[in-house]
Formats: sequence, structure tokens, C-alpha cells
Amino acid sequence: MKQKKFTAVITLQNGQAVKSIVEKDIVLEQLPEDLAKYYSDNNADEIIVFDLSEDDAGHEKNISAIKRIAESCEVPVIGGGNVKRFEDIKKLLYAGCQKAVLNYGKEGNVEITKEVSERFGKDKIMASVPDAETIYKYRTVLNEFVSEILIFNEAEAKECIKAAELPVLVPMSDAPLDKMMDILKKEEVSGVYGKLVNANIAEINSLKSLCAEAGIKTNGFDCAIPWSELTVGADGLIPVVVQEYKTKEVLMVAYMNEQAYETTIKSGRMTYYSRSRKSQWVKGETSGHFQYLKSLSTDCDKDTLLAKVSQVGPACHTGSHSCFFREIVKRECIETDPLKVFEDVYNVILDRKINPKEGSYTNYLFDKGIDKILKKLGEESTEIVIAAKNPDPEEIKYEISDYLYHMMVLMAEKNVTWEEITRELARR
Repeated sequence: MKQKKFTAVITLQNGQAVKSIVEKDIVLEQLPEDLAKYYSDNNADEIIVFDLSEDDAGHEKNISAIKRIAESCEVPVIGGGNVKRFEDIKKLLYAGCQKAVLNYGKEGNVEITKEVSERFGKDKIMASVPDAETIYKYRTVLNEFVSEILIFNEAEAKECIKAAELPVLVPMSDAPLDKMMDILKKEEVSGVYGKLVNANIAEINSLKSLCAEAGIKTNGFDCAIPWSELTVGADGLIPVVVQEYKTKEVLMVAYMNEQAYETTIKSGRMTYYSRSRKSQWVKGETSGHFQYLKSLSTDCDKDTLLAKVSQVGPACHTGSHSCFFREIVKRECIETDPLKVFEDVYNVILDRKINPKEGSYTNYLFDKGIDKILKKLGEESTEIVIAAKNPDPEEIKYEISDYLYHMMVLMAEKNVTWEEITRELARR
């Protein structure tokens, strides 16, 4: 059995998140990107974003919101709604969506299926269907050019599942737990989405644990090492080093007892044991600065834990992002982390753009404009080709470094960051 998904939904109207497709006049307080991060942090497997715009101005606002959503969360984003032509699919994918949805309730969407599938790949295309009759009618096109079917009408789910030969994503509102389990056990079902997921997002990890007990595979936290195998102190506690999973920055050190360990794995939110208060506590419960678990591992002696987390706000009670901000000694050294080097150089280039420095070659390029920057990029790429024919590897290293510098000037000119580039590469 393949892993089953719990998919959250964000509905957009004029760049704002609204309650649902039906209740589109109720605007939510949260920004769309904040809502997406919340769903992502709580272990939703993906997020579907529906664009409800009725005019070009509203559509552009929603595309901008989708870009921010894709940048703010770590799970795949699926874009749908207001798709009329090839260009609309392109916009969604270029905005950061991993997949785009064609509405098969519209004949025009069926007609462009082959074109968009051959251009972007079958794995990038989903189709939403109103009923089983639509699946039967377009079975050949669906099977050849679409990777997954999104059932739009919950009342039609049973018949659509029977009709489909592709994985189907099933809508669920308020449903009993046993009904959800029955749906997820079906081989054709790839997962569930809708109100059931949105309303229970803080309990998704618990739902995934229940799925595991029922033999249903999900992308949950399967505990490989039980508490009994860890080496704890005389007080029954084990130290936990907490690290920001993106930057690898060490945030804090705390302690867990068995209950905190089990709660953390089950809930996905970091839970510790306070030695001073002699009680369990959820990080962020009072401050809102939650830590969402990404991975938990132990050292060779099994007497220390390493938690990689997504940190909301500062980790330290002083307001500092990390508790480790008091420097004792420091020796300057050459940075060798590739991404850190790229970011440092990029930041110097960006500073030159904001704060010009007389005699700076970087400012010379900015002053000359985009054509000069592109010309230099072309020249440097040619130098790489020439250097590649030379047996001396040092030459090609030098030319590639030149090219990367000029590429970063272009990135700064066009306001593109390394985080955006690495995110796009990771999606591929």
C-alpha cells in the first residue's frame, strides 16, 4: 500500500484567504502564506490552493499569493481554479506549484490536457472531476496525460473511486473516523482533502498514528527507537539538543522524560520536561513560539537526542532566536559551507546595489544595466567552455567562479534569492 496523504485546502479571493469555495465572502484573519506554513508545520502532506478570481486583477493578486504560499511552506503546493488556457497552467507552475489542476467540468480544460501534459510532464497535471460519468467519458485522455484525479463532489466519491484507474484524492467534510479509515484503505485512493483535514490540522499527527495502527501507511513519525532503549539519567531524563532544520543553527538544550518523548512523536510539537517546575511543557504553549518536529535522532550511546525543528519566532525567553548568543571566544576562519558562501557573496553584491561604493566593479555593472550584465554572463559562459577543453582543472574552477559571481549580480538585479533558487531545484 502506498502512503496516503492528508491534504489541506486554501481558498483565495482577491489575494486573501477565504473560508471555502461556498463561503467565499468570509475572509480569514490569517495571511495565505501564514496559513500555509501553519498547515505545513502541522504535517499536512500537501496544500491545494483554489483561485476563485473572476477577473484579471483578482487573478494576478491570487497568483502573487500562491507564490508567497509556495515560498513559506515545505510541502508541495497544488494550484487550481480559474484555468482557461495553457498560460494559466504555466503561471501556476512558475509560481511554485508542484502540480496544477484542470477542471474537467469545463470542456476547454479537457482540450488543453495533452498540450500542458506534454510541455510540463504528466506528473505535474491533475484533473478535478464532478462525477463518475466524466471519468468514463474522458478515460483515455486522463490515463495518458494526467497523474491524479481530484474528486470535487463528496457525494460522488464512491462512484468516482470505482470508475477511476488513476490515484484519486477524495474530499471529506465531517466524517466518522471509521469512514475515513475505510476510504483510505482503498487501493485507488491517494488521500483525503477538505474540511476534515483543515478542521483537524493540529491533530493530523495523531490521525496518522491511528492510520499506522490500522495498517494504513502515511507520512507520519514512525518511532524506530522506543524509550526503553534510550540511556536516561538517574532522574529518568534525557537531554535534547534542538537545531533549526533549515540553517542547522543550535537553538537550545532541554530535557525529556518518557511522556514528553511519546507526546513529541505523537503530536509533532516539541514537548519537554521542566526540571524546575517538575512538569511536562509544550514549547510555545504560552508564547506561541512553537517548535514543529522535522526529525529526531540519538547519538551512538543513545544518551542524547538531536531534534531538528521548524521554529516559530525566537527560541530563547530573552527574545533571541537562539539561546546560544553569548560569545566566549572566536577565531576567524574561511567559510566552506557552499550555500553559506553563496549567500555571503550575494549579500555583499546586494549591499553594493543598495549602498553604492565608488570604484566598485559590482556598481559599475549595476550602473550599466541589464544588457551589460547579460553580456558579461555570455562572455563568462564562453570562457567556461574554453577552459573545459584545457586539461588544467584550476582554470575551469576560476572561470566557473567568475560566472557564478556575474550570475549573482543578475540575481540581485532581478531580486531573485538563493533560497528561491534552491527551493526550485529541490522541487525538481
